[in-house]
Amino acid sequence: MSVQVEGISKIYGAQLALDQISFSVDSGTVLGILGPNGAGKSTLLKIITGYLRPTSGNVRINDLLVDPDNQEIKKLIGYLPENNPLYLDLYVREYLRLVAGLYQISNRNKRIDEIIGMTGLEAEISKKIGSLSKGYRQRVGLAQALIHDPALLILDEPTSGLDPAQLVEIRQLIRNISSNKTVLFSTHIMQEAEAICDKVLILNQGKVVALETPEKIRNISLQKIRKIVVEFSEPVSVRIFDSLEGVAKTEQSSSGKFYLSSDADDLRAAIFRLAVKNNLTLITLHEQESTMEKSFLELVK
Repeated sequence: MSVQVEGISKIYGAQLALDQISFSVDSGTVLGILGPNGAGKSTLLKIITGYLRPTSGNVRINDLLVDPDNQEIKKLIGYLPENNPLYLDLYVREYLRLVAGLYQISNRNKRIDEIIGMTGLEAEISKKIGSLSKGYRQRVGLAQALIHDPALLILDEPTSGLDPAQLVEIRQLIRNISSNKTVLFSTHIMQEAEAICDKVLILNQGKVVALETPEKIRNISLQKIRKIVVEFSEPVSVRIFDSLEGVAKTEQSSSGKFYLSSDADDLRAAIFRLAVKNNLTLITLHEQESTMEKSFLELVK
């Protein structure tokens, strides 16, 4: 199930929420959408689902034009919004029967049993939704988004507000689901994007600032500046690095480690020669790994 977003803009009054957004997602891809608050993530997802009309531009799913009035398109999409609206007074199975009825699913009991097993809700089916923990409510939200077996699954902040154990469970559930579906989801959690996504799209102020694999996103910060961690077995002055070419900045931690910022390719060989020249013993010498968080901050600041 491929998705093409073509020049999407959205204006609320005087506010430009999305500004000429264009990208494509191949069938079977898991795309994570990241960005600071107000970047336009939820607005973009609502437009892709057909819930909102864009001010300009189009969205196509398998070359079919998305339109809020096109019911056939909606059958292809499963959607879990950020606020996960549920009928809290209904029992889990009762709620899923309601949703299955709306989608006119045949053999509903069989499909409900399948989706309850898929989302790990077996122990909760006799409870009212209002009595469930947030983690299980998210599972119910995923169940309603999946019950009609959509080819495209759209999740808006699916792990927001979960505790660490719940987060791991929902993350694993999404990973299992994504084996045979195209998945788009927004998140604030960098580790989540790295663990689940094939590609990451980063929005800032309504514009696309990056669309790459997690590995390439992670290495963006390395393309601008490298940080080398150095530690000697004995105390030395920070001035010892003054003779090294390519060092832009040197910082020393309270533990005695030095952090050298450099725009050179690799200073480690030069630092090793410096240690030999000064009869010093190196106990730490490595390049600090880049992270998604560092690259994200580089892109949106």
